[in-house]
Amino acid sequence: MGCLSERYRKELPAELPEVDAWYGKFDWVEIINYLLPDCNNEADYRRVLSTPSHSAYLKIAEGCNRFCAFCAIPLITGRFKSRPIEEIVEEVKTLADKGVSELNIIAQDLSSYGIDLYNKKTLAELITEISKVDKIKWIRLHYAYPADFPFDILPVMRDNPKVCKYLDIALQHISDNVLNNMRRHISADETRTLIRRIREEVPGIHLRTTLMVGFPGETDADFEELKQFVEEMRFERMGAFTYCEEEDTYAARYLSDDIDSDIKQQRLDEIMQIQEEISFDIQSEKVGKRIEVLVDREDEDYYIARTQYDSPEVDPEVLITKDVELIPGNYYHVEILEAMPFELIAKVSNTSQN
Repeated sequence: MGCLSERYRKELPAELPEVDAWYGKFDWVEIINYLLPDCNNEADYRRVLSTPSHSAYLKIAEGCNRFCAFCAIPLITGRFKSRPIEEIVEEVKTLADKGVSELNIIAQDLSSYGIDLYNKKTLAELITEISKVDKIKWIRLHYAYPADFPFDILPVMRDNPKVCKYLDIALQHISDNVLNNMRRHISADETRTLIRRIREEVPGIHLRTTLMVGFPGETDADFEELKQFVEEMRFERMGAFTYCEEEDTYAARYLSDDIDSDIKQQRLDEIMQIQEEISFDIQSEKVGKRIEVLVDREDEDYYIARTQYDSPEVDPEVLITKDVELIPGNYYHVEILEAMPFELIAKVSNTSQN
């Protein structure tokens, strides 16, 4: 069940006849009926968390209408569809009652939330309503789209203490040549203006972005422009990957994957080396500062925690020395002792829970 079987439902049974049954991404009722033939389909099936009990991902929309040249998501999930605010808030309340205090808000296109339901972008309204749930402490936003960005979310991020000063916004590239080929609906100048405005309106924000190298037609000059952009913008968090052709996308149909794999990898290594140095500089600025963290777990040598600027799995962690006993799921203030490109070493400066 999931994206693969949603997209290749007809092909997979022939290739893997030993599989008992196939279900698409949204076939919830069908799989329940298969597993439990006598079940009540009207029952309210609550989420079971696969994340630590204090943290959860919350999907507020599904699908995408952007149709970027390289992306298969619209082919898998279909058109953009928002969930109603009331439904989302009710789920947040159930998660909070289970002990969740950190929400990672996700959608394939956060920027479009609400347009299909309310005829306007309503991300700011949604996040404000979520923040009213008492037991929620951190709300972090993932996967905003740069074109048609909902600027009314910025005052909420700046002024609401529950909303983390963190935004994941995949930019993919900066060269107008590549952006046009990617069908990204935004120019280099518009991208720079967007990033500057976000940072001006939300002081201290940490931006995470994702970049792609080796897209069809990316010249040496395009890549040099991308490197200069990374050095100029100094993203607090950045990931990159090489272009890989996805079947039936615009790029697969109409563009030639004309860049050698070795060149793609070389470009990826170069840009990530630049980012590692930037990340180390930014991390080093935190040494000596007192920062609030959320403890995720304990290992043999440290307690492992994150700041509001760090999303689970993909961002730096804070390694806290075991001077005092800490409880995973609780928040503490720590003093940063040492910085590495993608980790911080800290000690507790206040053992009281926040």
